Amino acid sequence: MGLTSHALLLLAVVTALLLAVGTVWFWPRFAAPTWRAVLGRIGALLATQLSVLCLLGLLANNYFAFYSSWDDLLGTGESGPVSVAGQQGVPSPGGSAPASASAAASVAEPPVQPVQPVQRLGRAEVDSGGRGREPSRVGEIQEIRIPGPSTGLSTDGYVYLPPQYFQAEYADRKFPALIVLTGFPGDAKNLITRLNYPGAALGLIASGRMQPTVLVLMRPSPALPADSECEDIPGGVRSETYFAKDVPRVLAASYRISTGPKAWGMIGNSTGGYCALKLTMRHPEVFPAGVSVSGYYRAAEDVSTGDLFKGSEQRRNEADLMWRLRSLPGPPVAVMLAGSREGDGDYQRDTDAFEAAVRPPMTVATASVPTGGHNFQTWSRLLPPALEFLSQHLVP
Repeated sequence: MGLTSHALLLLAVVTALLLAVGTVWFWPRFAAPTWRAVLGRIGALLATQLSVLCLLGLLANNYFAFYSSWDDLLGTGESGPVSVAGQQGVPSPGGSAPASASAAASVAEPPVQPVQPVQRLGRAEVDSGGRGREPSRVGEIQEIRIPGPSTGLSTDGYVYLPPQYFQAEYADRKFPALIVLTGFPGDAKNLITRLNYPGAALGLIASGRMQPTVLVLMRPSPALPADSECEDIPGGVRSETYFAKDVPRVLAASYRISTGPKAWGMIGNSTGGYCALKLTMRHPEVFPAGVSVSGYYRAAEDVSTGDLFKGSEQRRNEADLMWRLRSLPGPPVAVMLAGSREGDGDYQRDTDAFEAAVRPPMTVATASVPTGGHNFQTWSRLLPPALEFLSQHLVP
């Protein structure tokens, strides 16, 4: 029986009910003060609770599409290749992309408020795949706190500086940068420990498939425990401004990151994917390219988000990416939609509809795996084509 099959779910329901009824029915027989009776009570309780936990796990998995099959859950079996379609551009090996000629449209123009640099909190080890530990060979991960001078927000995250950042021949070079977002609630550390963005980028840079790029690893909400869906909430948290204005300016003031109009991109998974796609579409002057990995296309509205739009249907529409494609001029950006063709709920259906609605000057590419749930294993397989795509569209 398949992990998401109705037959397995029905079997779990029946098993849980039978064990619960059996425990109640036979409980008087386990009342004797003997070791057999004690073991019977322990066994009955464990079996009943385990069956209920399995049932809840299956219900949650079927609802959220975390895992699409037993192989997906256990990490076994043949998962199939990643397919990429509609990709455009030529990679810029070794970071040799030409510098932008239009610094006037810089995302780091002086804001009204003074820009404070990031606060460095510590370091994390780079999973380099045996390349060593020297920053000039594998780069460096710094744990940082990123203030928001125009929004008053602040959140912790990580920055990955590529090996070239520490090499003498790049001493005067400024680098492009990617904002990388987790799902909600997420933990920015998962982008290192579970998805290993620094290791994936390091491998691609070493093979010439990605230009040296700074990665800024963050959560999608700077106002936990609330899920702001990267929105500027009327009278509330201004997450959109924080990511589109504060973060690029503060990072560019803290590191050798380019302030050119094509120097920044965004990528994220799940909620982070929705944010990356939305902010790319809404701020093409800041983010010329973005990748959504298993993201959705309309802002979530639930207990964790609260009232994002304060009753404004216009604001709600503007946060609906399908509505934007159908109702507003297409932005001059390049996006990639990455996910699994089967096993992640309605993702493929919604993605097909979004792709069909894209009109020039906006361009869209896709990367997909045959099957996979809404989980780190699926997302890890999609990182290489996603990072290559972004590298092709960024110019330091």
